[in-house]
Amino acid sequence: MSGRDGSMVIRGARVLTMGLAPGARRGATLGDLHAVNGADIRVEGGRVVEVGAGVEAPTGADIFEARGRVVMPAFVDCHTHACWAGDRLDEWELKLRGATYLEILEGGGGIMSTVRAVRAASQRELADSLGRRLSVMLGEGTAHAEVKSGYGLRTEDELKMLRAIADAGASFPGTLRMTACIGHAKDPGQPGFVETTINETLGAVHDEFPDATIDAYCERGAWSLDECLRLFDRALELGHDLRVHADQFNSLGMVPEAIRRSFLSVDHLEETTPDDMRSLAQSDTLGVMLPCSGFHVDGRYADGRALLDAGGLLAIATNANPGSAPCLSMPMAIALAVRHLGVTPAEAIGASTINAAALLGLGDRGQIAPGTIADLVLLRHTDERQLAYEFGARHVDAVIVGGNIVRGGF
Repeated sequence: MSGRDGSMVIRGARVLTMGLAPGARRGATLGDLHAVNGADIRVEGGRVVEVGAGVEAPTGADIFEARGRVVMPAFVDCHTHACWAGDRLDEWELKLRGATYLEILEGGGGIMSTVRAVRAASQRELADSLGRRLSVMLGEGTAHAEVKSGYGLRTEDELKMLRAIADAGASFPGTLRMTACIGHAKDPGQPGFVETTINETLGAVHDEFPDATIDAYCERGAWSLDECLRLFDRALELGHDLRVHADQFNSLGMVPEAIRRSFLSVDHLEETTPDDMRSLAQSDTLGVMLPCSGFHVDGRYADGRALLDAGGLLAIATNANPGSAPCLSMPMAIALAVRHLGVTPAEAIGASTINAAALLGLGDRGQIAPGTIADLVLLRHTDERQLAYEFGARHVDAVIVGGNIVRGGF
């Protein structure tokens, strides 16, 4: 719902503008939300035109009263594995009885159980299930997300996943960014799997999806440091952007290599050494922290405070996946980040909006300023700290994408 040509005016809101300067926020600046009380927002043609007090409404514009509630940029979930088939409920029960995540993975379960389900699913089934998850995410305030492949582990199945992600993105009102996580695990049933992935799968992904980011999981029981670097160096030659899962359970030396190669991000960071964290903070590579994994897997969390205090770039995300983070809610990720990453509510909000948007190349999202896309969330709260303080409840009254109300209302 919007006025003629997408015209609307939201009146009397506490607006978290995130400031006028574009781009990711470093260190202490991340927590400056540039909040304006009693502000109006005028939207024309799907973009923010004006923010301030006493904004004049053009003829035909829809007028919405915020009554002091918070209006903020829509969430950007910058690390998800939201495209999958099947479930992992049986393995979760094994975990509850004492099996570790790596024990399940090394025993052929974990990721490989989802791989089998994805291989058995059609492209349409994958797209439909992803679409249902995206609908839940949208209701939680997420208008933009990154979605990875990585549960195919064969060329044809990785391409099937990427096509399904593209299909789901075409009907999603927000924006999806695609990542080919072709180094997610190793298939023990495929001799020479790493060589095949580098020499065949990567080339096929490049031919069909040349703009896809390439990702891998550098961890014991998954891809070694050397194997990851061989994949990544070939992807660099082909012109792809790079991200990597690193230091979730063991620090294997991936962080300095990622910095050296100007990766977009290093994700997880639970076991990152202090020296590597400081090096990451001094680079232009973002650190993406995933507190939902610590909550679900083993109670270990990355040190967001250390990264920010050293002047680094922090983003947070749900890591939505069936094994280590069955969570589609960015408000839950924010609540966990504040409790366990050592960050403030304001920093967690910045990490899930403007910094996450910058990571995904969405320079006109993640803030509320003239010229930005009108992708907004109306909270039911008049104080944004409630996002972190209150958990397990619905925070979002309305979601606006491109100047149109797509969930809830005023």
